[in-house]
Amino acid sequence: MNTIAPPPPPPQGFKKLPPRQRAFGLVLGVVGGGIFNLTLGYAAFSYWTRNTTFVPYDTSAPDFSTPTFRKHNPASNPPLCIDHAVRTVPLAQLKTRDQKQLTTDFCRGVWGGMGYAYQRRYLEKKYRGLEGRESHLWDRKDLLRSDYEVGTKITDHFEVLEHSPEKVIVRCGDSPLNTEHRPSDGLFSMEVTTDEKAETATFHLKSVFVDTTPDGKNAQPMPGLVQFAHRLYTKLWMETAIRNVMK
Repeated sequence: MNTIAPPPPPPQGFKKLPPRQRAFGLVLGVVGGGIFNLTLGYAAFSYWTRNTTFVPYDTSAPDFSTPTFRKHNPASNPPLCIDHAVRTVPLAQLKTRDQKQLTTDFCRGVWGGMGYAYQRRYLEKKYRGLEGRESHLWDRKDLLRSDYEVGTKITDHFEVLEHSPEKVIVRCGDSPLNTEHRPSDGLFSMEVTTDEKAETATFHLKSVFVDTTPDGKNAQPMPGLVQFAHRLYTKLWMETAIRNVMK
C-alpha cells in the first residue's frame, strides 16, 4: 500500500492564469528570492565588518605633502577614488605590542589573507607566466612571510614604495614594470598607530586612485557604485588581515 501522499495541486488561481503571466510570476519569484538572499548576505557582511569604519580623508590630509605622494603624483591630479578605513583593537588581543612587527604582520595579513585570495589567483593565472615576473610574490606562503622591503613586487600589480615602522605604502593600478605615470595609478597604505594610554592599536587602510598622466588633470571621480564596491572590498581586506595580528 502506497502511504506517500501525492503532492498538493497548484493553487487554482495560478492554473487559470495565461502562460505568459504564469511565467512572469515565476520570474518574479526567482528574482524576489535572489534579492532576499542578497539582502541577507549584505546584512551578515555588514555585521561581520561592523568594527571597520571609514573616516574623513581628502587631499588636505598631511599624506599628500609627503615626498612619496608628491613624487607619485607631481601634477597633483584629483583622486578618482579615495578612502580611509580604520579598525581599533585592544593591545591585549594582539600577538605583539611592537609597532614595527605589527605593521609588517598587518601587511602580511592583507596580501596573504583570504580577502586577497580571489584577486591573487586571478592575477596569477593571467600574469605569472609572463616574462619579468619571476621575482614577484605569488604564493600565499611567500606573501605571509615576506618582509615587504622597498622594491618588493606583489602579483604584478603592486610594488612597495615605502616601509617604515608605522606604514607600508605600495603603488597599485598597473604592473610595476610600467614605471611611467599611467591612467590607472594609485597608492595603497597599510598603517598602524598605537595608544599606550588607551591600550589600543588602530589599523589603517588608505587608498588613493588617480590618473597620474597629463589627461588626469580634470579627471572626474569614479561612479558612486564603484566607490561603494571598493569600500566593501576594503572592509573585507581589513577584517581578514586583522586575523594575522590577533592572538
